[in-house]
Amino acid sequence: MTARKQDVIIIGAGSAGLAAVRQVSKQTDRFILINDGPYGTTCARVGCMPSKALIEAANAFHARKKAEAFGIRGSEHLEIDIPAVMRRVRELRDRFVGGVLKSTKELGERSLAGHAHLLGPNQVQVGDEIFHAQRIILATGSSPVVPGPWQALGNRLLTTDTFFELETLPKRMAVIGLGAIGVEMAQALARLGVEVHAFGINDQIAGVSDPVVATTLRKSLDEEFEIHTGHEVELSNTTKGVRIQAGSVDIEVDQVLAAIGRKPNLENLGLDTLGVSLNSRGMPPFNRTTMQIANLPVFIAGDMNADVSLLHEAADEGFIAGMNAMAKEPTCFQRRTPLSIVFSDPGIAAIGQRYAELNTDDCLIGRVDFASQGRALTAQRNKGVLRIYATADDARLLGAEMCSPAAEHMAHLLALAISRNLTAHDLLAMPFYHPVLEEGLRTALRDIAKKSLVKRLDLSNCNSYQTEAFN
Repeated sequence: MTARKQDVIIIGAGSAGLAAVRQVSKQTDRFILINDGPYGTTCARVGCMPSKALIEAANAFHARKKAEAFGIRGSEHLEIDIPAVMRRVRELRDRFVGGVLKSTKELGERSLAGHAHLLGPNQVQVGDEIFHAQRIILATGSSPVVPGPWQALGNRLLTTDTFFELETLPKRMAVIGLGAIGVEMAQALARLGVEVHAFGINDQIAGVSDPVVATTLRKSLDEEFEIHTGHEVELSNTTKGVRIQAGSVDIEVDQVLAAIGRKPNLENLGLDTLGVSLNSRGMPPFNRTTMQIANLPVFIAGDMNADVSLLHEAADEGFIAGMNAMAKEPTCFQRRTPLSIVFSDPGIAAIGQRYAELNTDDCLIGRVDFASQGRALTAQRNKGVLRIYATADDARLLGAEMCSPAAEHMAHLLALAISRNLTAHDLLAMPFYHPVLEEGLRTALRDIAKKSLVKRLDLSNCNSYQTEAFN
């Protein structure tokens, strides 16, 4: 069997794989993209985009509950057409997927559908064909984790890979897993009128490690759906639905959404042929600044490496892998400031160092409670808390955790500040328009500045009016 020779082989047509293709194709046309399974990326097909379409519909319907406070009458007569909601979700999903598919179709013969199996660090087999390459990029993505016994539930068990195909929603649903996906989906379902029971094996919700933020978040979410934490979950079929047992909880629901995480797609990939040791999860050692596996001509990117499963991180890793696959020597890239966002209400975000990563004896913590923040009050969005962390000696920003209104926007401001090594005083010297939710961010920064030994004689020292109208 003759091996077809390529400069680079990219395995996986997800966000990381396509980012790698963009870089590789700038320098050579001797490459192939191999993909096993659906095209269109996890984000566009079953992740970020369809879930946000569902969340937007849920939030629009939920807004009726604030109408009375604004003097708007009759909102109790509003109804929601769930099949229409789900159709819109799929229509938007298909639009986003279509845009991604266009990029793979344009590759023509350089895009190959099939399961790739490594024969070594320079060879890949697809069906009866063998390909030889100077460099290989692995970007096979991930799949939802579903414990074996749960599979007996059949179509009563859903994952985000199957959920968006529903034409309507059940009356009662359990969401197992309280990470980002679980929280987003549980709240959206509750706002669409589903009776939701959410379960987490521990007390941590959406990755929040700051105890003050965690307490506020739990209280807010408890108002919308049942949360059960701290126990293993057992699932079993009943005549009409699924029985769920967790500690003292014993309930029945119509369907279950499993959101307990995703696992790298490693099955029959042949990582053992690379000649490097694999860890207990079957993963090879790799450098996250080069994406190179050991010292091999093989690179690993995206969800497959189980490092940081976020789209912007996957795209970065695909870019790094693509650049280094075409370089004589790998370049070490500076990775971005850590940033994660959960699109709940209030929004959840973590930037830079999380509370759990701090030495709290050596840092300052600034806080704002949005319960009395002026703009939040006017919009009936006055829920949540933001905590910012800074160094004790010079008030340089280290990180933050929050559950707050406008979290997705304030998170980006803080990520920019942290990546530029700014201090609380530096940010306070910048303009804050009035009235905006970002004035709450300023309140937390002022809290840090008051505790700091550093004193500056400029506009960063401008004090608060100490009144709700100007906070």
